[in-house]
Amino acid sequence: MKFEIIHIDETDSTNRWVRDYTSPLPAGKYVVLVAEYQTAGKGCGTNQWESECGKNLTFSMLIHPEEIPANEQFRITQVASVAMCETLKQYGCKEVSIKWPNDIYVGDKKICGMLIENRLQGSMMKDCIIGIGLNVNQRAFLSDAPNPVSLYQLLGHETDRETLLKSFLDAFDATYTSNTTCSYYKEMLYRRGKDGLYKDQTSCFTATLTDVLSDGRLLLVDQQGQERLYAFKEVQFII
Repeated sequence: MKFEIIHIDETDSTNRWVRDYTSPLPAGKYVVLVAEYQTAGKGCGTNQWESECGKNLTFSMLIHPEEIPANEQFRITQVASVAMCETLKQYGCKEVSIKWPNDIYVGDKKICGMLIENRLQGSMMKDCIIGIGLNVNQRAFLSDAPNPVSLYQLLGHETDRETLLKSFLDAFDATYTSNTTCSYYKEMLYRRGKDGLYKDQTSCFTATLTDVLSDGRLLLVDQQGQERLYAFKEVQFII
C-alpha cells in the first residue's frame, strides 16, 4: 500500500477528519492523517483517550478493502492489531499482546488503542477508517485511565515518532497480505488459555479465554465448563 501522510496541528478527531476528507488521491494511494493533538480523541464506545500534545502518535488511516466481504470485516481489526504488535516488538517491547478486540498491551498495561469504523456496500466492504492512539513519549498520565504505559516509560528514552509511524505502515502493508494474520492474532491474545476475571451484564466470573471467532466474537469457558460467547462491549476484562 502507498500512503499519503498528512500532518496537522490539531483536530477534534482524526477519524472524523478522515471521514470528511474529499480531496482526490493518485490511484492506489491511501490517506493517513496525523495530528499533534486531538481535542476530542475517543476510544471505543464512550472511552476517552488521554494524549499529551506533541508526545504521542494519534492518527487515522483511510483504506478501501473492497476485496473483503462484509462478513469478514473483522480481518481489518486483526491486521491492524498484529501490525502494531510487530512494530512494538521491533522497538524492543516484550510481553506484547492483543486485548480483544484491538487494544495493545505490554504486560498488563495498555500502550495502544484503536477505533475502527467500517463502511459497507452491499455484501462487500467499501472503506475503512482505522484510528490509532499510541503512547510514545509521554512520561506521565494524569487521567483516571487504570493502566496506561508509554514507550518512553518502557524503554527509558524518547522515540522518533515519524520513523515509528513508517515502521507501522510497513508492518500493516505486510500483514494485510499475509496468510497467517488470523492465526497470529489468536496466538497474541492477552490471557489466551489462561484464567481471568470478567464481568458481563449479569455477574462477575472467572473464565479461560479460548478463542476469537471469524466474526470477532470472544469465546470464554467458565469454571463450570460452560461456553460463553460475547460480541464487542458485551463483556469486560477485570484487570
